[in-house]
Amino acid sequence: MANLDQLKAKYQSVIDLAKSRGVQLTHVHVENDKLLIQGAAPNQDIKNEVWNQIKAVDPKYADLSADITINPSLPVPEKIYQVVAGDTLSKIAKKFYGDANKYTKIFEANKDQLKDPDKINVGQKLKIPN
Repeated sequence: MANLDQLKAKYQSVIDLAKSRGVQLTHVHVENDKLLIQGAAPNQDIKNEVWNQIKAVDPKYADLSADITINPSLPVPEKIYQVVAGDTLSKIAKKFYGDANKYTKIFEANKDQLKDPDKINVGQKLKIPN
């Protein structure tokens, strides 16, 4: 029989991701030998991110019950992306939006630290607007 601490430790990355992406968790407890995670996500994309993380931890998730609804009134937090070697704003835009031409959206959101869209530095943390 699994206990709450063991299950929470196993799925901690899911709980952390949910919190960081604005999911309002209402329940995290053991019910019928499963960890029950219940809450509301700001949108379908964030709900999918949480489910992808669940499947990354355990593809069968037999010891987890997740009930995540969507509440569009919840705020959607910005993503933060740390620049790695070889990155360009276009490459980052392609990764997050599926369109390299949306690099200006990222540039505009980071004007506090970027003066030129062609000059980004490894290790920089950029806000990725929704």
